[in-house]
Amino acid sequence: MRNDKELEGLTLLGNKHNDYSSDYNPALIETFVNKHPDNEYLVTFDCPEFTSLCPMTGQPDFGHIYISYIPRERMVESKSLKLYLFSFRNHGDFHEDCINIIMKDLIKAMDPKYIEVKGYFMPRGGISIYPFANYGDAEHQELRQQRLKEQLSLITKH
Repeated sequence: MRNDKELEGLTLLGNKHNDYSSDYNPALIETFVNKHPDNEYLVTFDCPEFTSLCPMTGQPDFGHIYISYIPRERMVESKSLKLYLFSFRNHGDFHEDCINIIMKDLIKAMDPKYIEVKGYFMPRGGISIYPFANYGDAEHQELRQQRLKEQLSLITKH
């Protein structure tokens, strides 16, 4: 079981009053200590109800976001991630920007060994957009390049 010191800084988990910020707010991201930094393992989050706004028209955009990462010393707490992703609700940016912003905010919060963020956005005007961004530290550059190539090959198979 985790002790109080390991849970320091987690203010959202267990809090029955949820303040759903509808304006982009990276300060919502909370992290906790990875108890297994010697293990190289993958954590994946699936957010099927991501929303943001088109920066030109203000119309809502709907997407499905996948976040996968290999943790180092810190890990993202899932409720804080949910509230952070919800904070994009009134954020006006292009899909590609949202994916890169999410990735960079998570890198800043937890310094993972590797991270990737994929978006599957619903069609608008008959076109779907599937942005993919990834980052790897010096030891994970081969993985980063391999995953990018895999994403490119998925596109050409359709």
